[in-house]
Amino acid sequence: MDGDTLSGYGGSAAADGKVVHAFQTSFVQVQSLLDQNRVLINEINQNHESKVPGDLSRNVGLIRELNNNIRRVVDLYADLSSLFAASSAGGPAPAASEGGSVGTVRHAGHKRVRSTHLD
Repeated sequence: MDGDTLSGYGGSAAADGKVVHAFQTSFVQVQSLLDQNRVLINEINQNHESKVPGDLSRNVGLIRELNNNIRRVVDLYADLSSLFAASSAGGPAPAASEGGSVGTVRHAGHKRVRSTHLD
């Protein structure tokens, strides 16, 4: 992707480049988490099929890790959505958080609600 991808939305080329970089960074993080989840799911399935008590109890921690990864993917996609909305509206691009992903943006009147059923 080049820096002019979103220039039709009213932003400068430098700002557009930052937005594109944020998208790329977030998608790399999402893909990494999804790859980790694939490995976790395979191990959970193997442990379940083995029916060995130690393996089954290990699944509790693996499932927690899987749920945390899913939560992080949801958060990254929510951040990407906010970033896209801000960039397409011509507003300033949100700053990246310390972890290198896009920071969560809360627009006036819009509040992201996190589901608690994954805990």
